[in-house]
Amino acid sequence: MDALAGIVRESLIVAAILCFPVLAVATAVGTLVAVVQAATQVQEQTLALLPKMLAVGAMVAFCGSFALELCAGLFTHSIAALPAIVRGDP
Repeated sequence: MDALAGIVRESLIVAAILCFPVLAVATAVGTLVAVVQAATQVQEQTLALLPKMLAVGAMVAFCGSFALELCAGLFTHSIAALPAIVRGDP
């Protein structure tokens, strides 16, 4: 049961590591765009969405290999832990 809990814990950590940089960039760009829109009094929806989409896409492209390595490591660790999970070893 400890092996399963370890895999779940590790997968949650990997998910947080993968999501945090993208969410941080989207939040920062969204805040910057909101400040610019408030200062210029331009309330166009496409001006708010397009920079966030571009920033998130760039961040995913930039961190893609790192994310793939993390997911591959988690997959390898999960497959290696399968016998212990099936047997129910502590």
